[in-house]
Amino acid sequence: MRKAVFAAALAVGFGAVAAAGPSPAWSQQASAGEQQQLIDKSKITVEALRGDANLGRTVDSYLNRARAVLIFPNLVKAGFFVGAGGGQGVLVVRRGAGWSDPVFFYAADASFGLQIGVSGGQVLFTVMNDGALQKLLHGNATLGGDLSVAVGPFGGGVQGDTTPNAGADLIAFSLQQGAFAGVALKGGVVEPRHEWNDAYYGPGVGPSRIIEGAVAAPGGRELKVALSSPPMRRTTER
Repeated sequence: MRKAVFAAALAVGFGAVAAAGPSPAWSQQASAGEQQQLIDKSKITVEALRGDANLGRTVDSYLNRARAVLIFPNLVKAGFFVGAGGGQGVLVVRRGAGWSDPVFFYAADASFGLQIGVSGGQVLFTVMNDGALQKLLHGNATLGGDLSVAVGPFGGGVQGDTTPNAGADLIAFSLQQGAFAGVALKGGVVEPRHEWNDAYYGPGVGPSRIIEGAVAAPGGRELKVALSSPPMRRTTER
């Protein structure tokens, strides 16, 4: 039943790219372009949040303490009476003074309510402890259930909690308002996207081997630089 929810949510948000869940028939050559685009968009998300005049310093503060970071360049909330949302993203884990290569993830959520329209936005979660990281790697973890989530400032820094709960497993940051703050993030399920990891890194390469550095992905270098390097922060208020 839960797998069916995943498929429905991803289909609403991403059409043919993610419709009906993973397809084992995808080849490395066929999907590598989409995977690299996701990594590149994740880098842009990191740069946008770290470079924002209002949010950047708070994001940096939590990023410096994070065990890992989970990045969704386009997390979608959509629906009419029955809401469904989802997104594709990457998990990057701290390794010493640097970061691991990205592990592909996806999120799905289904909820009932009077929701009309479609919205999407860049969302970054800082993963604050090893327990939360292990739950993500093992898959089938729910936001607000298995993993506690606090919402940092969002939408120009004037909404949300400017001092999010330091005891939360995940801290969520976004430049967008509305659906990407607070309750809309709760209840979603996040899992590794195994067929994308296999296609990008090679068959049988699981999330643990990726974050341990057993394989290499040159295409993830710029994302790791964006997470490690001091940002070029905008100085003007929006």
